[in-house]
Amino acid sequence: MPHASGQGQLFIVATPIGNLGDMVPRAVETLQTVDVIAAEDTRHSSRLLSHFEIKTPMVAYHDHNDGQRTAQLIERLQSGQRVALISDAGTPLISDPGYRLVAEARAAGVVVIPIPGACALIAALSASGLPTDRFQFEGFLPAKQVARQKVLRSLADSTATMLFYEAPHRIVDSLQDIEQVLGGQRRVVLARELSKTFETFIDGAVAEVLSQVTADSNQQRGEMVLMVAGVEPVKRDIDPAAQQLMQLLMSHLPLKKAAAIVAEHCGLKKNQLYQWGLDQNDR
Repeated sequence: MPHASGQGQLFIVATPIGNLGDMVPRAVETLQTVDVIAAEDTRHSSRLLSHFEIKTPMVAYHDHNDGQRTAQLIERLQSGQRVALISDAGTPLISDPGYRLVAEARAAGVVVIPIPGACALIAALSASGLPTDRFQFEGFLPAKQVARQKVLRSLADSTATMLFYEAPHRIVDSLQDIEQVLGGQRRVVLARELSKTFETFIDGAVAEVLSQVTADSNQQRGEMVLMVAGVEPVKRDIDPAAQQLMQLLMSHLPLKKAAAIVAEHCGLKKNQLYQWGLDQNDR
């Protein structure tokens, strides 16, 4: 049935990541009253709908079914119907299907409405004890070691907390690569089975976390969020005497050489002085 206003609406509905008690009332009401639910896996989602006595018809939707389903849903929306998008768990589009549908709906002038709720990466980050002022979500690390290590090397100097989803059968390999590329002392937090009976957080240097996970096969099961601390930001403030010496030497020597001399003379870090010199040249 078309919506009373005659305008179609697409609802992006978050569902629980484990504990059904996390289903928000607005999500239940939305799923009960829309015309159709587009679900990542209709068999999986039927259990959720049954629990909340939601009888709305479902259709399967994922980002790789050749665009035919997307076109059908856009046609429904343009005819005035209300469509809800759900994934298997959590917030759609966060490493789950939906981007293509949302993009095409907006391009078609359809109103898109988020219904907030559970999201594994935000839940994990909030309880991790890692800095939350800056963080970056990188989805799943590549399955192949060469590609995985390449991604990790590209992130090695990031000062932001990094978050990954990881598959249980790859967690040991990923931790080993993090240890190899980022160093055994890099802090990581592994959040496992969030909101479920065996919810677990393992926190420590990656070498320690790897040892725990390797020793206990139970820690290699379930849904996982792997969080990696960023590097400490380089502090650019150096004392006035060192600044004066840097200015003097920079006028006679290459910056790298000047930084090395002042670092040795003043007991400072060469990289810090080098960066300070670059900052002066940019002014």
